Amino acid sequence: MTDTILIHVRFNNDGSVLEIAERPTSLTPQQWFTKLSEKAGNAFQALTGGRGVFRVSPDEVAALKASVLQ
Repeated sequence: MTDTILIHVRFNNDGSVLEIAERPTSLTPQQWFTKLSEKAGNAFQALTGGRGVFRVSPDEVAALKASVLQ
């Protein structure tokens, strides 16, 4: 079984991103959510209460973070 990282997201009432895990400091929470959605949107699961999670591999997270630094 492959390791999976859960990246938790909390949304404001207007749908904007309030908090998101694993975020590079150079990005706002909304920018990181957008980046994850573009590259791993099929790994997102909406939850109740204005929350959601991305289920991604450690390699995917590392690659996304590296692409931000370029």
